[in-house]
Amino acid sequence: MRPNRLRELLNADMPTLGTHVISPWPGIVEIVGHAGVFDYVEYVGEYSSWSLEGLDNIGRALDLFPDLSGMMKVDEQCRGFIAQRSIDSGIQNVLFTDVRTADDVRDCIRMVRPETPEAGGVHGAGMRRLVGYVLGGGSEDWVQAMNEVVIAIMIEKKAAMDNLDEILAVPGVDMVQFGPSDYSVSIGMPGGGGSEVVQEAHRTMIEKALAAGVRPRVELGGFDMAQPYIDMGVRDFCVGWDIGTIFRWCKAQGDLIEELGLRKVEGGAEMDYPAAGR
Repeated sequence: MRPNRLRELLNADMPTLGTHVISPWPGIVEIVGHAGVFDYVEYVGEYSSWSLEGLDNIGRALDLFPDLSGMMKVDEQCRGFIAQRSIDSGIQNVLFTDVRTADDVRDCIRMVRPETPEAGGVHGAGMRRLVGYVLGGGSEDWVQAMNEVVIAIMIEKKAAMDNLDEILAVPGVDMVQFGPSDYSVSIGMPGGGGSEVVQEAHRTMIEKALAAGVRPRVELGGFDMAQPYIDMGVRDFCVGWDIGTIFRWCKAQGDLIEELGLRKVEGGAEMDYPAAGR
């Protein structure tokens, strides 16, 4: 079983730095690994089209880089199946979406942890990629690896904020992250992710998480936006999206084309992300 870089950093009380990948092509993961900048890649499965074979290939790409681990962002529906198959493909950590109560969070944790008397989980041994298919299923190393999966929880619904204290008190929650877009919808302010009301809720989540000893993670478009969160005590960031990088590059080339007098670039959409995260 390969070491879980993200878990190692959390255990050492060190900052953690990740980036998002939405493209299902595992070559993107390799490019991130070759850069040698990030500790983990979050495969944003909630927004991507993926297959079980594709998850295995992402796991293989991660294996090329000993200091790089992975995280899967899973949909609310079928989240137990997706989480287990992602982990068993070699994507070692999970970000759960759309939870609303402490019981929802407990269910997420049970889906990941091994079904031992101590862990109380429901994740059974399987002949899958993580254990060499026929080599290490159900071994002590596998049980330890399942107990070391980093579990992150999206706080992106009004109900989750209402129940935040109870959620933060659930044993096994390693990280929480605010989702301004979904939160704005859930409070009747669609498109208000960047509003002061929503951003104040984000700050409240960070403050409560830090007080409870749970790591708050912040999503950003770039590290140029990180300082206010660092000043609050945040040390965990997941920065940038592959498709956002491509979009911004294309738009920048349009500006240069106009400056060179080659063509007037008209039309096209503008990126409208909230100040932090989705």
